[in-house]
Order: sequence, then C-alpha cells, then structure tokens
Amino acid sequence: MTPPTTPRPVDADLLAAVTDLGAALRVLIENSVTTLAEAPELYRVTEQVRAAADALAVARRPLTQLPRLDDPAVFRRVYNPVSGIGSPLAPPLVIRRGHGGVFAEVSLGPAYEGPPGYVHGGMSSLLMDQLLGAAAMAAGRWGMTAHLELDYRGPLPLATPLLLRAEVAEEKGRKTVISGTVALAAAPERVLVDARGVFVAPRPEQSAAYFGSVTDASGRHAPPGNPTDATAVQPE
Repeated sequence: MTPPTTPRPVDADLLAAVTDLGAALRVLIENSVTTLAEAPELYRVTEQVRAAADALAVARRPLTQLPRLDDPAVFRRVYNPVSGIGSPLAPPLVIRRGHGGVFAEVSLGPAYEGPPGYVHGGMSSLLMDQLLGAAAMAAGRWGMTAHLELDYRGPLPLATPLLLRAEVAEEKGRKTVISGTVALAAAPERVLVDARGVFVAPRPEQSAAYFGSVTDASGRHAPPGNPTDATAVQPE
C-alpha cells in the first residue's frame, strides 16, 4: 500500500455546502418515510423536490470523474454511501481506531427499516463491508471485497446505538482476511451480527482495466494508485 500523501487543499465553502445538503437530504428521507401528511401536501412537496432535483441537474459530472472534494490518496470520499458526509444514503458512519482494529457507533433510523422496528439485514452487509475494508486500510493493507459472509444472531433494533468492530485476522500476499461484529452499544459482548470478509488487492493489470478511465475533478486522467472506497479512519 502506498502511504497517504499530503491531502489536496479543500474548498471549505464547498465542503460546508455539501455537508449541509447531505444532512438536509437525510432529514428529508427520514421524514418522507414517517410522515402522516395527506395526499395534497405530499403532491405539493413532490413538486418542490422535483424543482430542487432539476436545479442540481444543471451541471453534473460523468461517472468516471471523481467529485471535486474527493482525494482517494488520503481516503477522502464525500459521497461514500456508508461514511460520506455528502451522501443522503449514509448514516454517516465515523470509523475510529481502537479495540485492536477499528470501530464505529451508529444509530439507524426508520429509513433503514426491514422487519418492523428493526434494521434491514442488507444494511448490516453494507456497514460491515465498509468497516472490514477500513480495518484492512488501518493495518496498512488494502483490497477489494472478494468474499463477504455474515451470520445474523439477532435483529438490530432501530433508533438504538450500535457498536461495530473489525480487525485483521490474516494477511497473505494480496489477500487480507478481516473479522467484524455488530452489537448493541449498551451490550457490546452480545454479538448480533458476525462478519468475515476476504479482501484482495487487484494486480496492476486488473487495476488498469477497472480504473484506467478515472479522471480527477478537472477531467485530467488520474487513476488512483490504490483505488478504494475507504474513508479516513479517525484516531480513537
């Protein structure tokens, strides 16, 4: 793994605006799945949302172009669907070092509901995939998910603080094996979700095939040296 370089300068005003918009969209999503408003009010709000969507669509980047605020070299990914501050899909998760690896605490609201009152099982996969990858990065390893398996030992309640943990279990060549768990923050030793993932660093020719068309925000050809969806791990 290439050590992170000095981060590129950040447009503080743009970062603040992206953060604010991401937070507002999360509130909108949560309110949209809990509202008791009647149909006329829903139609009125729908038109407002469509107008806002049209305003944002005036200028859009191609999918091969990194967002202006992203810097993969230092693991800054503002629209990551788990930890991105600008993503309305993200809780967002803040991942920290500790517990022999990495950990995060999160509380998931009704937008993530599966069985009534509980978190959708697919969210556990999404969160653990991100956390396991972060554990690999924190250990100086990196790779793409080659295998991910979860054992569900109990449902995760909504609107309840959860503790997520992950640590590297094995390193061999391009392969890294990571284990992780999800538990209630109030009962961290009672594991509700058990995860194990295998991450494999692609060969140079594979990286070139996967990411060779990536450009930076200016449109300049700039495939990342270690392509990853990881976000920076914070100190404990």
